[in-house]
Amino acid sequence: MLLTIALILLVLWALGVFAFKVTAGVIHIVLIIALLIGLVHLFRGRRV
Repeated sequence: MLLTIALILLVLWALGVFAFKVTAGVIHIVLIIALLIGLVHLFRGRRV
């Protein structure tokens, strides 16, 4: 679930950088959120 959210945020970030003219601050905030979610998922690991 967290990995899916991180991937969606990364895709939105990429679209913001390449397709739309969005303020740089918002794009970087989305990237930071995606990276944090990815790191949380990495450190928690899969719980069976």
